[in-house]
Amino acid sequence: MDPVLAGRLRDCDPAVLGERIRNLRLSRGLTQSGLADGVVTVGYISRIEAGQRRPDVALLEHFARVLATTAEHIVTGVDPARADEITFALLSAEMALETGSAAEALEALAPLTGEAGADLPRDHRDRACFLHARALESLGRYDEAIIALERLVENSSHVDLEAALALSRCHRESGDLNRAIDVGERALTAIKAAGVDGGDEAIRLVVTVAAAYFERGDTGHAVRIAMEAIRRSEEMGSPMARAAAYWEASVFESERGGLAAAIPYAQRALALLSESEDRRNLARLRAQVGVMLLRLDPPEATHAIEHLENARAELAASSAGVVDLAHCDIALARARLHDGDPAEATALATTVLGVTQEIAPALAAEAASVLGMVASRAGDTSRAGEHYRNAVALLTGVGQDRQAAQLWLELGAELELLGDADAARDAYRRAAISSGLRLPAGLPVNR
Repeated sequence: MDPVLAGRLRDCDPAVLGERIRNLRLSRGLTQSGLADGVVTVGYISRIEAGQRRPDVALLEHFARVLATTAEHIVTGVDPARADEITFALLSAEMALETGSAAEALEALAPLTGEAGADLPRDHRDRACFLHARALESLGRYDEAIIALERLVENSSHVDLEAALALSRCHRESGDLNRAIDVGERALTAIKAAGVDGGDEAIRLVVTVAAAYFERGDTGHAVRIAMEAIRRSEEMGSPMARAAAYWEASVFESERGGLAAAIPYAQRALALLSESEDRRNLARLRAQVGVMLLRLDPPEATHAIEHLENARAELAASSAGVVDLAHCDIALARARLHDGDPAEATALATTVLGVTQEIAPALAAEAASVLGMVASRAGDTSRAGEHYRNAVALLTGVGQDRQAAQLWLELGAELELLGDADAARDAYRRAAISSGLRLPAGLPVNR
């Protein structure tokens, strides 16, 4: 039995199905006796057409043979030619996403989304909606992607892990860490209750939630979640699950300053991902290794550039979106500045600033800060001050999380070097607040 066909038959309204069978029969010039063809009684055909009975898959396939069509056509109302068009459009969209052409994916999906896709079978409609949201995410259009994914998650008759994972990730990328955690944990609770929490997607969702906790400042809890994910992925033996868990563990250790522990985790994840065809995540991990190398004391800029340039080429040829590319580019800008190439650092940071101001203000603030560093090191304090003030303005609109705290801290140090003590003090204060620290109520503050 075809499980997809069985699912579509189960979801189909018997009254709609019966009317469709009747119309097809009449269009072929058949009587109810001709449709029955000795397999069932005429009375049973009458009850099916009246919506009082639902045929099983075997009987449905019999009707398809008599009516010279397909069982899918009878259940969905979509004729075979249209079904081929739908399948081709979905495959084209998936291929476009895998090669980093999100705009092409949206174009391929246009006939299948919105009102144009209202008559699609439920599974095709849901798949088109998910791919559409993925394309929007790749383009940095997080609000639109979130709306589509929320509709998909809420209307699903089961836990759609792919959609829940993408929704949690979009909330995290847009800065809504509490929502990212809530979406992920609700999905994890549901699949645990259903006894299906042992697959690759479940592990990836766990580490996505852990990353949101970490960025929110709950570092201890995030690390414990990641360690548990590693334990479970080792038990499963899945390379993809293990790579995801090792990857997040490496990021956490790096952010906590534990590079000695972070790099071995990253190397394990790289080895596992290198065996797969997941080019996007392999590239993102290579970029993360480059970032870690820049954080060493002293920074290993040459090796970092090698990793980051390889990652950039792989990201450009994968399903990575503009934010993934911008993350890599700003790390590469920092590496180029460390390596004595301010012109290239400026070009990269300027590009990142241009594409992220509206969609990723924290990343745009980092780009503005890098431009300020370039100007400061060139002795142009006036220009440096302009860039740093731009970074301050961008960061002011960012939520209070670990990433914002780190950027405020770095910005404070740069402003201090520039001699702007008041602005530096304000940046340090904001770094403390973004990390979750608070002054006691009523304590006077010398501003």
